[in-house]
Amino acid sequence: MKTIYTYLATAFLIAAGLFTANRAATQTSGPLFNEIARLDSLQFAAFNARQLDQLMNYFDPSLELYQDNTGVRNFDETKKAFGGVFKMGYVLTRKLIAGTMEVYPIKDYGAIETGQHTFSHIENGKLQTGTFKFMQIWQKKNGVWRVTREVTYGH
Repeated sequence: MKTIYTYLATAFLIAAGLFTANRAATQTSGPLFNEIARLDSLQFAAFNARQLDQLMNYFDPSLELYQDNTGVRNFDETKKAFGGVFKMGYVLTRKLIAGTMEVYPIKDYGAIETGQHTFSHIENGKLQTGTFKFMQIWQKKNGVWRVTREVTYGH
């Protein structure tokens, strides 16, 4: 009987340690979180202002963007798609939903950013809004942060 309790106690401690270690890697504050939050804000300020070249500076030329309703795009295809959005008759704006952003460090590479955001526009006199989930993989190379992979879903 003592052996079973020892085994269960050990298994519980290992599981608790793994959970704690995983939660410790998640950042919702601190220097890395603040840096990614700043980049996210600047990236989408360029989007909201329809500044295509400035927006694309946040993406690496090796970009792969995965979107559930449109498929996979590379850097050039993404730039073309954003350019098309910016030429539409309405202004599409993005807003990060407060409290949903999490940042996970990637050793010797950069960070994973996850969260939820809304995209809104006025169409036919009515506000149209959608809420979606996203993940961006940020790489820091030579002191410069750029998104190398993005996944956006829930459309």
